[in-house]
Amino acid sequence: MAIRLPLVFSILCWMPVLLAAAQLTTDATLLLEIKGTLGGQSSGDNVLLSTWNASIPLCQWRGIQWIKADGTHVNCNTSLVRTNLTLYRDPSISAYSIELPAVGLEGTIPKELAKLSSLQRLYLNINMLTGPIPLELFNSLSLAVLSLGQNRLSGSIPPSLWNLCGHLVELDLDQNELVGTIPDPALPNVTCSSLQKLDFSDNHLEGSIPSFLPSFRSLQDLDLSNNSFSGTIPEALANLSLSVLNFSHNNLTGAIPNFAQNFSQDAFVGNSPALCGAPLQACGKARQIGHRPRLSPGAVAGIVIGLMAFLVVALSILIALGSSHDRKIRGEFRNEFEEEETGEGRLVLFEGGEHLTVEDVLNATGQVLGKTSYGTVYKAKLVQGGTIVLRLLKEGTLSSRELFLPAITDLGRLRHGNLVPLRAFYEGERGEKLLAYDYIPKGSLADLLHGSGRQHLSWARRQKIALGAARGLAHLHTGLETPIIHGNLKSKNVLVDEYYVAHLTDFGLAGLMSPNAAAEMMAAASLQGYKAPELQKMKKANTKTDIYSFGIFLLEILMGKRPGRNASASDEIVDLPSIVKAAVLEERTMQIFDPEILRGIRSPADDGLLHALQLAMGCCAPSPAVRPDIKEVVRQLEELRPKMHSPLYTPRTTALD
Repeated sequence: MAIRLPLVFSILCWMPVLLAAAQLTTDATLLLEIKGTLGGQSSGDNVLLSTWNASIPLCQWRGIQWIKADGTHVNCNTSLVRTNLTLYRDPSISAYSIELPAVGLEGTIPKELAKLSSLQRLYLNINMLTGPIPLELFNSLSLAVLSLGQNRLSGSIPPSLWNLCGHLVELDLDQNELVGTIPDPALPNVTCSSLQKLDFSDNHLEGSIPSFLPSFRSLQDLDLSNNSFSGTIPEALANLSLSVLNFSHNNLTGAIPNFAQNFSQDAFVGNSPALCGAPLQACGKARQIGHRPRLSPGAVAGIVIGLMAFLVVALSILIALGSSHDRKIRGEFRNEFEEEETGEGRLVLFEGGEHLTVEDVLNATGQVLGKTSYGTVYKAKLVQGGTIVLRLLKEGTLSSRELFLPAITDLGRLRHGNLVPLRAFYEGERGEKLLAYDYIPKGSLADLLHGSGRQHLSWARRQKIALGAARGLAHLHTGLETPIIHGNLKSKNVLVDEYYVAHLTDFGLAGLMSPNAAAEMMAAASLQGYKAPELQKMKKANTKTDIYSFGIFLLEILMGKRPGRNASASDEIVDLPSIVKAAVLEERTMQIFDPEILRGIRSPADDGLLHALQLAMGCCAPSPAVRPDIKEVVRQLEELRPKMHSPLYTPRTTALD
């Protein structure tokens, strides 16, 4: 017995230490309880969430920053602290920030997150979270950043949201499935004095723009686009120092306040025709359009009689001149769209271009952005302010008038969030022809990937650009009664805005061209590496040749290489599909990807890069019959959200520190 006493005594002495080491802090215990709710059915396979484990030091729990009771951060950069298991015994340590963007979360938002009393930043954006936002979360006393955008959250926004106003700096709920109105604060005199960013875009919200928003005096970034908001834009928003404003694609009406006229028309397009004022059409035109349904029966009868008389006279002239078919097309063209005709030419205005005049177009100062086989593209600054893009079509490029006017009409009607809209068409007295488009200052994807202003583009951003381009192409192929073929899809014709949303341009121009001009366009596409092999024999592009071009475009995104003839090397042709095939045969597939795209991901396999590569190669299949259609391309790209960040490719960093 005497021999065993020292052993028993030693165990008793160490027991408190062992128990303390096994006891987690309150926040750590809570996070272990909720990780299954966050991850959903795949939580067990989520490598990031697997680091939330009692056997792993707190500093190695991915996506979490810790803070002490005195407000100082736990410095996890030193190896001594990073490997310290005894931090579990410190009751003063709390979770300060949870950063889990684009990590494949498929569950719901746990209401228990509200119990993290020191939590100031919660980033759960770009995942697949479902269900409503728990009401308990809005009772947090410390949250400064709440980023839940780009998920599948549903339900309405409760008034208790504004309970967060005490510390809230950034609120992102964009690209979800939220419904209803933006509620008034549940408590009186709520001003959200610290709130700088508010993004409710891309939901199903309705009602008017809240009258209390002007009281959020620190607000700088306000995005309510792509909803169903109605009514007028509050004048009192002028009291804010807004640097970003987006009210586009709603049902807003009335005059745009003077303060908002400093923003481009992109901030207001896609609303009711009754929304008027700079930078959109003048309010006189908008009011006239808005009052048409309320004309008296007598006025309607007078208009009808007048139109009939006009048609009789017009038909007589047509017969006399022997050009009835051409004039009929011009008549239909005028009936649908606004038109200005002067001695200097004719300007046809489409939706969003009503503010343009012939004088604006002719007096704009131009800067050459690029030249093609069929014309020159200019960045044009208007005398009265604003910037547009003008494409001057080369003489002899267009087909006959009876063919190109209907094609122009079709292009002028097209409106989609991933297409650059045609705003106007100008025909000069000497036959010169101009197409006016919106100007997107960030430039093309080719500029971002290969230009002098090359930028770091993460896989998340590249996937978003690819998906946007695919959605634009899907609208052309399947969203219209008669499909429109792009005919010239390439990275130069995919413009990228400040939010990394892709906008296709140059679509449908093949339908405007003479056979010789169309052949020149195809020859240029061949040199640039985007031309489908069957176009060697065919004369016209089709949906399958567009899919081939999209496949090359997607390979360019993944590999960071410019396809086709390389200007920096003598006559070198970069055949992206052949490079991929050779790499796969030599078992060096991972070397294909642009090193920039590997930063911030866990592995090419788990983060969808290999799937994207397979999709791109499927689009580039030599046989058109086996290429996927554009709907399938969109479906697969929607599934390819980046899964997670990893120190395997980039060290862990803090989002806002």
